[in-house]
Amino acid sequence: MRKLKPDLTLTFLGTSTSTGVPVIGCQCAVCTSENPRFTRTRSSIHLQTPEFSILVDSGPDLREQALRENLTQVDAVFYTHAHLDHITGFDELRAFCWRREDPLPLYGSKECLDELKRIFNWAFLPTNIYKGYIKPDPRETSGLLQPIQLGKLTVTAIPVIHGNVVTQGYRFDYPGTPSIAYLPDVKTIPDDSQTLLKDIPILIIDSLHHREHATHMNFSEALATAKKLRAQEVYLTHLSHELNVTETEKDLPNNAQFAYDGLKLIFPATS
Repeated sequence: MRKLKPDLTLTFLGTSTSTGVPVIGCQCAVCTSENPRFTRTRSSIHLQTPEFSILVDSGPDLREQALRENLTQVDAVFYTHAHLDHITGFDELRAFCWRREDPLPLYGSKECLDELKRIFNWAFLPTNIYKGYIKPDPRETSGLLQPIQLGKLTVTAIPVIHGNVVTQGYRFDYPGTPSIAYLPDVKTIPDDSQTLLKDIPILIIDSLHHREHATHMNFSEALATAKKLRAQEVYLTHLSHELNVTETEKDLPNNAQFAYDGLKLIFPATS
């Protein structure tokens, strides 16, 4: 029998853009800062419900993140999209399969799962019979129309626009706790997706830096979107080294803050 946990906990495993922070070779004030919150690994979150341990994306820093947070069990992985900073820690999932009897469920769009199968072909082949290796169980998400149920947790894929790659965020609903939306890579949100995000209690959203970017929201776009959606609490993530959070905190509204690696949001699960 699995020992149930009393709370729902969301942990920011990583909060940076694809380069990580510090950036290799950069001597800017952020990259050379001794402030530990300026050190950011690639964006990912972990959600622990009373019944399930859920990972969103498996980026290249997964091993480091799991060791830092003492993460020893993953029951399912939800993928936002197939860019390399969100999938190339795939092989680290072995550590969560050594004691599993069943295949590991991997949720994502058809396009994302197809890319995982292409890049990590060996894991999906029928010749992958060795005990302890990743045995993936790919499961396509179908967006707003077909939420996924894991115990009492409802997970809904939310299609968003992020360049020319099929991308989605996720909404998490658990009885007795605030609903959470996680949109780490997004430039615009289609109308149908916005409908599901209206008045969201907790919004975690892409905020790359101050200047305009073709495929990511910048700081002002993220805050404007949060205001339009009437989000109650806002956490900015997927941050680049160009965004000095110490200098920019003064520009945040009272309901918003910058996420950082290791930050935990804990909610008593009363139902």
